[in-house]
Amino acid sequence: MSNTSSSDSSVPPDTSISQKLSFSTKLAYGAGDLGPAITANLGVFFALFFFTNVAGLSAGLAGSILMIGKIWDAVNDPMVGVLSDRTKSRWGRRLPWMLYGAIPFGIFFFLQWIVPNFSADRTANNWALFGYYVIIGIFFNSFYTAVNLPYTALTPELTQDYNERTSLNSFRFAFSIGGSILSLILAQLIFALLKIPVTQQYLVLAGICTVLSVLPLFLCVFGVRDRILAYEAEHSSTEQSEQIPIPEQLRIAFSNRPFLFVVGIYLFSWLGVQVTASILPYFVVNWMGLPEAQFPQVAIAVQGTALIMLFVWKAISDRVGKKAVYFMGMALWIIAQAGLFFLQPSQVGLMYILAILAGFGVSTAYLIPWSMMPDVIELDELETGQRREGVFYGFMVLLQKVGLAIGLFIVGQALEVAGFIEQIPGQPTPTQPDSALLAIRIAIGPIPTVALIFGLILAYFYPITREVHAEILLKLQERKSGLERRE
Repeated sequence: MSNTSSSDSSVPPDTSISQKLSFSTKLAYGAGDLGPAITANLGVFFALFFFTNVAGLSAGLAGSILMIGKIWDAVNDPMVGVLSDRTKSRWGRRLPWMLYGAIPFGIFFFLQWIVPNFSADRTANNWALFGYYVIIGIFFNSFYTAVNLPYTALTPELTQDYNERTSLNSFRFAFSIGGSILSLILAQLIFALLKIPVTQQYLVLAGICTVLSVLPLFLCVFGVRDRILAYEAEHSSTEQSEQIPIPEQLRIAFSNRPFLFVVGIYLFSWLGVQVTASILPYFVVNWMGLPEAQFPQVAIAVQGTALIMLFVWKAISDRVGKKAVYFMGMALWIIAQAGLFFLQPSQVGLMYILAILAGFGVSTAYLIPWSMMPDVIELDELETGQRREGVFYGFMVLLQKVGLAIGLFIVGQALEVAGFIEQIPGQPTPTQPDSALLAIRIAIGPIPTVALIFGLILAYFYPITREVHAEILLKLQERKSGLERRE
C-alpha cells in the first residue's frame, strides 16, 4: 500500500519508506508510551506536593530532590542513547532495553511513594527521607531512561514518511495523554473514595499505576518487533559500522542547526508544561481555596482537551504543516497561561475554561517537537552518512531535562524564600502568607508564559519545511540506490 502524498510525491513509491504502517503497529507503538506517561505525569503533578504535604519536607529540600533526579536523568540519557545505537542482538538495537528494563522501572517507581520513618527526631528524619528519595530517584530515572529513550528512537525506524510520522506520534501521544488522564482519574477516585491515611492512598495509587506502566511496554516490544527487525536488516548493509567518538558526535549534533531549534522548542514548551503542573496543586488548594481532591479535576480538564485536540491538530498538520499548527496551539495556550495570574479565588468556572484553553496548546507541545526530530536525524544522515537516532534523542532530552531541573529547583527555592509553610503529616493544611501566594501565582502565570513565547520565536525560524524534508528523502534514496548498484 502506498504511503506517498502530495507532500512527498518525489520519493519513489517502491521503497520501504512509502509503506503505510498498519493500525496494529501504530497501536502497539503508542502503547509503549503509556507507562512512561503515567509515571512521569504522577511525578510532574504530585511529586513536589507529595514531598511537602505528605512526607513533610521543606519546599527547598523537595525542589532539590527533583533537581538531582532530573539532572541524573539528563546525564544518563546520552549514555543510553549511545549504548542503544551500539547494541547488537537478535532483538535489534532498541528493543532489548525496553524488554529487560521494564520490571525494574516499575519497582523503583513504586518505591518513590513510600514514606519511611527513619527517626523520631523530625530534622534527622527529614534528612534521611531526603537521602532515601534522592537514591530511589536516581535508580528510577536510570530505568526510566533505559525503557523510554530507546522507545522514542524507534520513530524514524518505523517510518520515513513525513505525514505518517505525525500520525505515528498522534498514536503515541494519544496513549501518553490517555495515560496521564488515567493516572489523574485514579488519583481522583482513590483520594475521594478511600478513607485511609494519605500515605496509604499514595501507596495504593502507586501500586495500581506500577502494573499499568509495566505491561504495555511488553505489548509494544512484541507488537513492533517484526517491523523494526525488517528495517534493521534492510539498512545494515548501507549503514557504516565505524563508531564515532562521543566528543565528535557532540560536535556533529550541535552543529546541526535544525536540531538546536527543535531542542529549544521542546525545552520551552515543556518548561511551560512542567512548571505549571508542579505548581498547579498549590494554586488550586492554596490560592483558589479548593479541596485537594478537586485538583485532579483541573488537570483532567487540561489533559482531556489535549487528548481530543491531538487528532484534530494531526489532521490540520497534514494540510498546513507542523510550524503552522504549533503557532495556532501556542497562541491559545499563551492566552490561557497569562490569564491564570489574574484569576481570583471566586472564579472557579473561569479556571476550568482557562484549563480547557490551555489543553489546546499542550497538545501541540506533545505532538510537534517529536514529529520534527526524525526530520533532523535524516538531515544528519544526508550530511554525514551515519544514522545516530540514539545520540540525537539522548542529547535532546538531556538539554530539556537540565532546563527543567533548574526550573523545578528554582520553583522549590522560591516557595521556601517566599515563606511557604510545609504541612506536618497528619495536621491540617496551613494558611500560607501573602508572599507565598504571590510566588505561586507568578510560577503558574508569567514564568510559563515567557517560556512559551521563546518557543514560539524558535518555531518561526525552524528551517525544515515539508518541501525541504521531501528533498532530503529523495537525496537519501538516490544515495541508497547508488550504493546498491555498486554492490
